[in-house]
Amino acid sequence: MAIDFRARVEVGAKTLSSFILKGGERKDALIEGWTSIKNIKDPHVTEITEFAVDEHNTQLKGSLKLEEVVKGETQVISGINYKLVLQAKDGTADNSYEAVVWEKAWLKFRKLTSFTLVKG
Repeated sequence: MAIDFRARVEVGAKTLSSFILKGGERKDALIEGWTSIKNIKDPHVTEITEFAVDEHNTQLKGSLKLEEVVKGETQVISGINYKLVLQAKDGTADNSYEAVVWEKAWLKFRKLTSFTLVKG
């Protein structure tokens, strides 16, 4: 099912970039913005979210525990950006966070690009 989700995101996007050749010059035109993730309970979305929390904990020596994925969006770039709003617990405090993970599945590459507390 996770492969199916990635395929839908990659194939469903109109275009990553439009490469227009004019006089030998390449121009990149980004045409795709953020698209809502319809099934936030998809195993691949959960895997990406767990990666975000684990990476945040590693970088900051934190102890956040993932509670749930609240919502998410994807953006096709050179790979896929996942923007996820999640609930996580740090001891007894339960907070919302927004994480952005950049994934290039064909290279088995993931990078946490941001992880911020969402002010309620």
